[in-house]
Amino acid sequence: MIPIGDNVPRSRVPLVTWGIILINVLIFVWQSGLSETELVSFFYSLGVVPLQFLAGDYEQVWVLLTSMFVHGNLGHLIGNMWILGLFGDNVEDRMGRLSYFAFYILCGVFAGLVHIFINPSSMVPTVGASGAIAGIMAAYLFLFPLARVTALVPVFIIPYFFRVPSFIFIGVWFLTQVYYGTLALGITAFGGVAWWAHIGGFIFGALIYRFFLRRPNFA
Repeated sequence: MIPIGDNVPRSRVPLVTWGIILINVLIFVWQSGLSETELVSFFYSLGVVPLQFLAGDYEQVWVLLTSMFVHGNLGHLIGNMWILGLFGDNVEDRMGRLSYFAFYILCGVFAGLVHIFINPSSMVPTVGASGAIAGIMAAYLFLFPLARVTALVPVFIIPYFFRVPSFIFIGVWFLTQVYYGTLALGITAFGGVAWWAHIGGFIFGALIYRFFLRRPNFA
């Protein structure tokens, strides 16, 4: 299922969500001009490399932040930013801009730590905003469980559109992460999708989102 839109209106412009998307796009445009050797070095410098992190290199602490603003390819970038734009605006609306940004960063950092814990011997750099966005999806699920998400399902070359409650759409997404994350246990050192970063970011977001909500008449 590819989400196309939802029916939840927003009350103000999602400046933080759009700002995060812009930063990610600008970084990707810049990295697109790097040579292959420079790009590999870039990923190892700004991505999460579990074995290096656990080796006691304190400079590696920063990669928990930098990694969530770097993407491996155009499809990776578009997929993440599309989901962030779809669900993030309404979550930002309910949290307020500063609280929302702090929530986003914390979910991304925790997702990175979960990835390290699950893959302690991996030397593969992991990049992407998926863990932070998973936290946003969790907040959206609990804030708007009955919101209607318009989804596209391509069957051969025929696109089918239908609307489902957000708890079904996001619930299916989460169960998919758990399924593939379980299958990947023991082989994630070879790279691929950081399933457990998604799971960690989602669970962390579900547990803490309520502490970041705006109070009435408080921006």
